[in-house]
Amino acid sequence: MARKKKNLNKKITKIGIRVVSVLAGLCFIFFASVYLGLFGHLPSAEELSKLQHNQSSEILDVNEKPIGHLYRFYHSSIKYEQLPEHLVQALVSTEDVRFYDHHGIDYRSLLRVFFKTILLQDQSSGGGSTITQQLAKNLFPRNNGFLSLPGAKVKEMIIATRLEKVYSKQEILALYLNSVTFSDNTFGVASAARTFFNKSVSDLAIEESATLIGMLKATYSYNPRVYPERSLGRRNVVINQMVNYDFLSEEESKLLIEKPLVLNYKPFDTHEGSAPYFIEEVRKALVKWVKENPKEDGSLYDIYGEGLKIHTTLDARMQTAAEEAMQAHMAALQKVFENNWGSRAPWKTNKAILETALTRNREYQRLKKSGLTHVQILDSLSVKRKMRWFSWQNGEEEVNASVVDSVLHHIKQLQSGFLVITPQTGAVKVWIGGIDHHYFQYDHISQGKRQVGSTFKPIVYTAALEKGVEPCDYFPARAVTYSNMEGWTPTNSDDADFMHKNYSMKAALKKSLNTVSVKILEETGINNVLDLAKQLQIKSRLPNVPSLALGAGEVSMLELAGAYASFVNNRKPVTPYFLSKITDRNGKVLATFEQETFAPAFSENSQTLMIEMMKGVVNEGTASRLRWKYRLNNDIAGKTGTTQANKDGWFVGVTPKLVAVSWVGADDGRISFKDTNIGQGANSALPIFGLFMQKINADKSLSTFTNPRFPHPSKSVLRQLSCDDEKE
Repeated sequence: MARKKKNLNKKITKIGIRVVSVLAGLCFIFFASVYLGLFGHLPSAEELSKLQHNQSSEILDVNEKPIGHLYRFYHSSIKYEQLPEHLVQALVSTEDVRFYDHHGIDYRSLLRVFFKTILLQDQSSGGGSTITQQLAKNLFPRNNGFLSLPGAKVKEMIIATRLEKVYSKQEILALYLNSVTFSDNTFGVASAARTFFNKSVSDLAIEESATLIGMLKATYSYNPRVYPERSLGRRNVVINQMVNYDFLSEEESKLLIEKPLVLNYKPFDTHEGSAPYFIEEVRKALVKWVKENPKEDGSLYDIYGEGLKIHTTLDARMQTAAEEAMQAHMAALQKVFENNWGSRAPWKTNKAILETALTRNREYQRLKKSGLTHVQILDSLSVKRKMRWFSWQNGEEEVNASVVDSVLHHIKQLQSGFLVITPQTGAVKVWIGGIDHHYFQYDHISQGKRQVGSTFKPIVYTAALEKGVEPCDYFPARAVTYSNMEGWTPTNSDDADFMHKNYSMKAALKKSLNTVSVKILEETGINNVLDLAKQLQIKSRLPNVPSLALGAGEVSMLELAGAYASFVNNRKPVTPYFLSKITDRNGKVLATFEQETFAPAFSENSQTLMIEMMKGVVNEGTASRLRWKYRLNNDIAGKTGTTQANKDGWFVGVTPKLVAVSWVGADDGRISFKDTNIGQGANSALPIFGLFMQKINADKSLSTFTNPRFPHPSKSVLRQLSCDDEKE
């Protein structure tokens, strides 16, 4: 019996040895497969020595001034010397107390995890990853797939040991704190300090450092903004850990624990800063470029993490001037607009406007998906609560309002677009797609097309000149009814003054006479005007009807600017562009962008005549307030525009070196200006250009754009323009 028992024990021992040997062999094979890169590339010590964080792509203006970044996280790096001692102590005591004793792997912690966490299922015993392993995980994220978790853990251990050979402990701590994600998607401790306490890392108090380190355990659960009580408790745990490992005394900790959790929350907003609409347009262009231009190995550039340098044509000086001009004018115009309507405002009386806006609201759509009826949704959205909404006074304001109130408030806001290019190249210098990117992401430059009103008339008049119509040819201003247009009768802003007179072509443009413009269109031929518009690179579909003369077609601001460029670019239109080149983080040029060139669209004589006629619009016509109100002495040609029912106000300003397009209107076409005095382009859109020119005139560094003069017209051109504006 004893012999049998002894033999059984021998068999069990042999089986055990074989099992252990097999498991050890499998572990060795698995470890070797990870080491050889079968679970993904393992960076060598040499690669790690050149380690660089994911770097945001930097967007530069034409003068190499940074104007924006593209990133996945709000990220800012900091050196070890800038880290306060108590921040490092809080991190080490909480995340890796033997950090200074191991070489990347804490084997004691691994044994604790194996016995307590795995065998005894004690989830409170903590993890075994060191700070260096966590750094490896941050820098080289895991791949999904079979055995991805154990493979990743082994990779992290190997990378951690290599990191420890390449970097000092201080460098590893700095790398870790710069690469770890804190709450609210803030990347790096410098960003977190700025976001939650509005101060630099070096200025953090001990309790603030403990709060930041505390949120690393679970960035959402311990978010001090979302769960302040939970975050406070976690902060105090970190403080107690600092006591346990002799970084703080008991007396110090008691004083710290008694302190309340106080935030100075200043979230970094990608919508803030200069040119937010432009930066988003750059981002969209880069996404397209990346897909069409892969690297040599077939992989795609990471526009959010490879530190690309995006060189653009924007001029930050002009952009700032334009934004200030737009904000000053639109704030004043909005007040006049609302006062002018009073209680009869369309957003108050037309229920369909509110219904449309509400059904597009995200909260409405969410409630609808949950199965609520329209009436139930309205009840829910009518409950008042604290919220923030757009305000011209402070950018935004906190109010006690319902979602319905918020929708009503935002749909009544007038919007604006302002685009400035250099006509000789098409390079974009200013790009303002709306009044506030945080609340209104729709870009009226790149996404919008509106009826352009009388700003289309210079194209009609240019075609007329090409067909032999002279600036001093006279046309009757009386109204005509067009039976082929369902009795359409174009009129002027004040027919009593104009209807019994005949006006020269140059006067009709200066005074923006609709009745004369339609007659000039008829004499020119609609198809000839449409053909010229195509040559001027207006690709939007235009209506083949007499109202084309009054700008009934919907055209983008980009198309309008490119067409007007022909008047100061040797009769050649341009395609506005904003990317000049892309380089990598080391300065290697990855792409340059060549601009398309076009043939002249009309004669040199027509070009000179049109500039002189549009100068008349500014000097003594519908845009004359540029002279008497804004006191501008620059050489300026231009054209105002106002669409039917005062829905859109336009102004296009042309100088020898700049073309600017300004638009103002409401997003909902059912909301318009109450009367022409306020809604006309000269009052609604032109002031943005006027204020902009005042500002750049005051900047001597921009004199190359503001000082040039138009060429003096020849005697022949002056003779062609020598006539009275009107006759009986």
